[in-house]
Amino acid sequence: MAMEKNNRPADIYVRFLQLANALRGLPSLPSLDPLEDRILAFVARAGQARERLSVRDMMAQSELGSPAMLHARLKSMREKGWIVLSDTDDTRRKQVELSQAAWLHFDKLSKCLLQATRDIGK
Repeated sequence: MAMEKNNRPADIYVRFLQLANALRGLPSLPSLDPLEDRILAFVARAGQARERLSVRDMMAQSELGSPAMLHARLKSMREKGWIVLSDTDDTRRKQVELSQAAWLHFDKLSKCLLQATRDIGK
């Protein structure tokens, strides 16, 4: 049995992409490159799980690139306003966290996803 147009799960995802793309046109945080997007997702997952994540912890993740590349991307992401580096008990270690602006961006994306699910089937 064929699914009706605009009633497939893929249609929800495509609608979400359209709505999320519209967010990019609004004034907010500067865009990220693909590696920075992966780093952002990694930091977000750690934050959601309430795990402490240090720069050193991130360097242990080889899929995020070399230590020099990771440092450069973290610096870029901090300058763009996506992440903050907080002090820890050990002054040599910095904790990596999403900025308040990044959490607000995720809130907006979440609203796009909810809107996409409501739009399909109308």
